[in-house]
Amino acid sequence: MCGIAGAVSNSRSPMNGEVLDAMLESMLHRGPDGRGTRELRAASGERVFLGHRRLAIIDPDGARQPWCDDEAQLALTFNGEIYNFRELRMQLVACGYRFTRDSDTEVLLRAYQQWGEKVVEKLRGMFAFAIWDGKRQKLFLARDRFGEKPLFVHEDATGFHFASEIKALLKLPQLAQREVDTRAVWDYLAYRYVPGPRTLLKGIRKLPPATCATWQDGRLTERRYWTAPDRHAPKQQPSPNGHAVPEFLERLDEAVKLQMVSDVPFGAFLSGGLDSSTIVALMTRHNSKVKTFSVGFTEGAYSELEYAGVVARHFGTDHHELVVDSKDLIEHLPRLVAFRDAPVTEPSDIPIYMLSKEASKSVKMILTGEGSDEVLGGYPKHVFERFAQPYQLMPGFIRHGLIQPLTQSLPYGFRRAKIAITNLNIEDWRERYARWFGALSNAERDELARFRLQPSPGAPEEAEILPPFDSDPDNSTLRRILYCDQTSWLPDNLLERGDRMTMAASIESRVPFLDHVFAEHVSRLPDSYRVNGMKTKWILRQAGKSLIPQKILERPKVGFRVPVNKWFQGPMKGYLKDHLQGQSSKTRHYFDTQVLDRIVDDHVEGRQNHEKLLWALLNLEIWHRQYA
Repeated sequence: MCGIAGAVSNSRSPMNGEVLDAMLESMLHRGPDGRGTRELRAASGERVFLGHRRLAIIDPDGARQPWCDDEAQLALTFNGEIYNFRELRMQLVACGYRFTRDSDTEVLLRAYQQWGEKVVEKLRGMFAFAIWDGKRQKLFLARDRFGEKPLFVHEDATGFHFASEIKALLKLPQLAQREVDTRAVWDYLAYRYVPGPRTLLKGIRKLPPATCATWQDGRLTERRYWTAPDRHAPKQQPSPNGHAVPEFLERLDEAVKLQMVSDVPFGAFLSGGLDSSTIVALMTRHNSKVKTFSVGFTEGAYSELEYAGVVARHFGTDHHELVVDSKDLIEHLPRLVAFRDAPVTEPSDIPIYMLSKEASKSVKMILTGEGSDEVLGGYPKHVFERFAQPYQLMPGFIRHGLIQPLTQSLPYGFRRAKIAITNLNIEDWRERYARWFGALSNAERDELARFRLQPSPGAPEEAEILPPFDSDPDNSTLRRILYCDQTSWLPDNLLERGDRMTMAASIESRVPFLDHVFAEHVSRLPDSYRVNGMKTKWILRQAGKSLIPQKILERPKVGFRVPVNKWFQGPMKGYLKDHLQGQSSKTRHYFDTQVLDRIVDDHVEGRQNHEKLLWALLNLEIWHRQYA
């Protein structure tokens, strides 16, 4: 894993070697093991800049980038890992290519030389890369299927620019004057993250996952080369069979084994839940000396260290534990907003960063259980969503006038029931999908926000032909919401979080559940193999019976919860109120202050729990103090 940056600049551009150096220096954490740059000249006179910061995982003594072949007129800068590079190398050797290193970087360059833009369809891995093709006078870029590796772009009259992180693009002189994108702020208030391709800064956007792009003759064209398989309704519903569970486990084991390819020490994050425990169990099949890392909290009710310890002892791992408290959040939060270049959308980002720092003392790469819920149907909403249509057949006065108020009066221990009823009352499925994990419904956002946006021309129609809302209308309820998760919540929040928090500690994270071959196999299974009655991730639980302790299989889903609701009422109360209600607040003007103050006061005084919303607003404020 690394950091990349570059540009194709015309004669009016202020881009030069010093600017490229500054872009790379801003991403030192992504690649402390080395750096490289290359400047080339296009036939048109445009200058081509490629830069790279390296975290050496495979072939640590070689494979330095940008990797160039002057005879072939190719130059590559690449972030990520190609897990099937040895298989591809065998194919390329049969085509007559010769290799100097045991490196996925050299294989990627030769694979492009052989197959051109179709190379992306052959890659099994996580990646973001740019290749200057001098013979065709074009810059070719691509991002992996689920969006594990980031790639941000900026276009203007002086040319095209790209980087692994926004902070690198902000080193461009033309972006010295930053402007907040209020449409992105508007989306953030609903989602708690900024859905792609937007970012909070005008002029900077994300290249979408599963997309390749070409800059040629001063114009950028994009192509979506892969679609998350749950987008489409199966042509015929597959029948259950007795081989499904063993075959599922075989596919997952293959993904884990592939992603353990490394020339440096590695380990795994272990929460003690079903997902990470399964990954650790499979890792121990292929390596008897697995290191595991777990984080807990001083509040015992929120800590999963006990369960992580059960798994670690069961598999005999070299286990490491870390405990955090509210002081750690206050201390690290502003720094992590800077690492993320965006609001820290989940309180769990901070313990993940701290655990990454702990892990970096002994490993340079870790495997995680991320992505399982989005591929296998692991959230309560995946159960509740199928009740939306029949629930809404009830008369409105019963749903809104009786059930909703009664549910909201329940204590915090009924949190999931309160969330379910609130969301099942939302009739627009697009709004409901955002609200399941989001902060505000459209009506709540209208009440809180002072500013309004004019609808974009044709916006409703456009929204229905782009991810995450372009699912096949004949799809099942489960497949439709999973597709939304796979194309929005996952790349724009969870994977972005995972990349930034681990890279901030200069270690690489890998996610076997998002191996696209595995995900395509899961998508071909009947829905009941994922959500069966009220059971989520049914097939993983069945497979887990032969792998992990029964105590882990039987425990309810907890999620990586941080006790921020209690901290906002205690040790973080002053910090919260200062940022949202203090005179130095930079975001207070966005809101109706009476509504905002009521929300803050209701939470800190224990009348309502608004932890999700308040965390989102607090981080939006911290981001504005650093970037706006």
